Amino acid sequence: MSTVFGVLLAVHGLIHLVGLNRPNAVLWGTAAALFVAAAAALFLWPRWWWAVGAAAIAVSTLPIAQNWAEARAGAAVNAVVLIGVIFGFLAQGPFSLRAQYDRDVRWGLDRPARADTLRDADIAGLPAPVRRYLRRAGVIDRPRVRSFRARMHGRIRSGPDAPWMPIAAEQVNVVDAPARLFYLTGRMRGIPVQGLHRYVGSSASMIVKAAAIVPVVRASGPEMDRAETVTMFNDMCVVAPATLASSAVEWTPVDDRRVRARFTNGRHAIAAELVFNDEDELVNFWSDDRSVVEPAGPARRIRWSTPVGSYRTFGQVRLASRGAGYWHEPAGEYAYIELTIDDIQYNK
Repeated sequence: MSTVFGVLLAVHGLIHLVGLNRPNAVLWGTAAALFVAAAAALFLWPRWWWAVGAAAIAVSTLPIAQNWAEARAGAAVNAVVLIGVIFGFLAQGPFSLRAQYDRDVRWGLDRPARADTLRDADIAGLPAPVRRYLRRAGVIDRPRVRSFRARMHGRIRSGPDAPWMPIAAEQVNVVDAPARLFYLTGRMRGIPVQGLHRYVGSSASMIVKAAAIVPVVRASGPEMDRAETVTMFNDMCVVAPATLASSAVEWTPVDDRRVRARFTNGRHAIAAELVFNDEDELVNFWSDDRSVVEPAGPARRIRWSTPVGSYRTFGQVRLASRGAGYWHEPAGEYAYIELTIDDIQYNK
C-alpha cells in the first residue's frame, strides 16, 4: 500500500511539470518538487513525510484554482493525498503512538552504559541448567546488558478462532531503570493497526488503534502490571540471558533440565518455570501469573507459555530466533502470537 501511494505522489508531482510553460510556472514547479519529495520521504523520512505532503497540497492548490477548467482533476488527486496526509499525521505525528514510543525510547536510553563485564564467577550461584544456558548463549566475558533493541515480525490474533493479523514490531527494554516498550503495526481486513505496550517502572498500559484514531483495545491496572512483569522476565530469559545474573531473581532448581524462578520488580513479584533441552538451550517458559484481559468480564489468570527455538547467532550471542505465546485455556491451549526476531542490538 505504501508503494502504491508513493507512486501516486511521484506521478502526481511529475504531472505538475506541464505547468512550467504557464505564467505561474514557479508554483507548478514547486508543487512538483514537493510531491516528489513527499514520495521519497514516505520511505526515507516516514515520521515526517506527511508535513512535506501537506506543503505540497497547499502549494498545488493555488495554481489548480487559477487554472480550474483545465486542472480540476488535480484537485481530486489532492483530496486523495490529503486523506493520506491526515492518516500520516495521526500515525506518525507528534501525538501518535509512534511518537510516544520514540519519546519513551529516548528517555529510557538516555543514560550512561555500564562498562563492567559478566564473568563466570558472577553466575556461580545460579542453578546448573541456567549456568549452562548462559555459557551456551555466549554471554560470559562480555559486557552486561543494560538495554536492548529488537526488531521482529510475525502474526497475532485475539482468540483461537479469530483471524491472524500479520505484524511488524519494534521493542526496547531497559534494565537499570526498568522499562519495556513494544510498538507494533499491522493490517486487519485492510485497515492499518498500531499498538503500544508500555511498561515503565512497574506500571503497564496497552493501547491498540485502528486507522491510527479509533481505540480498539485499551488496558491498564494491577492485572496488566503483573502481566507485563511476567513478560519483562520472559524477555530477560529469551532475549537478554546475561540479565539473569541478578539479585531480582530467586532460583529454585527442579531437576537437571528445569528451574523455577521468582522475579521481583518494584511492587510486583511473579513466578515462572524454565525448561531446557539436552543442548542447554531454553525451549520453554511458563507462568501462572498472567491474565487474559477480555472486552467483557473480569481478567482471568491462566497459564501462559512461550516455546522458543530456531537458535542462531545475533552478533556474538546465540539466542532463539522464533517463539510463540500460548494461552492454556481449560478447553485447550492455543497460540495467540508468533514472532521471528530479525535483529537484536545491546547497549545502544
